[in-house]
Amino acid sequence: MSDAQFMARAAAALVEIIRRIKPDQLDARTPCTDYDVRGLVNHLLFWGPSLEGAGRKEIVPPDGAEADVDLTGGDWAAALEAHLDRTVATWSEPGAWAGTTHMGGPTELPASLVGGMVVGELVVHGWDLAKATGQQLVVDDDLVEYVHGEIAKTAEQGRQMGVYGPAVAVPDTSSTLDRTLGRTGRNPAWTP
Repeated sequence: MSDAQFMARAAAALVEIIRRIKPDQLDARTPCTDYDVRGLVNHLLFWGPSLEGAGRKEIVPPDGAEADVDLTGGDWAAALEAHLDRTVATWSEPGAWAGTTHMGGPTELPASLVGGMVVGELVVHGWDLAKATGQQLVVDDDLVEYVHGEIAKTAEQGRQMGVYGPAVAVPDTSSTLDRTLGRTGRNPAWTP
């Protein structure tokens, strides 16, 4: 399976979660300690253009500050789904995963590393939203193995940048998804 196919599968799983979020769940806590559901949706909307631009090898700095958007209507779900569709399309283009690119700033990184980070972001935040809203993230084993490997490449750097919290000890006998979540500082047994 190609990197782009993993991106498409991760986005599709996240879209299924987004479509089932109810308006009264927007203030629910998530396992991502910095965000409630509203904040996490806003985070995904805020960074969407930068992640999309990275696939085109363009610097697309985030616009303004990461502040709450109006999520009172259903338009936020459609907007986020459209972002994900464009991100998948961009990263499906020939050459998107080759060479170097940027993730919202001037620092060049290997495009394959950035693409892997995007796939990880979609899966992990999909899990966050699913847990917060009483859903289950449905992803296949191949995608989970891929994300586990990609997060392993960047986990320590992510912790240094404040993207991930301290690793959570998870038994080696746990599922690959649980071990992946532990690497990002999440407790797989988290409950609201």
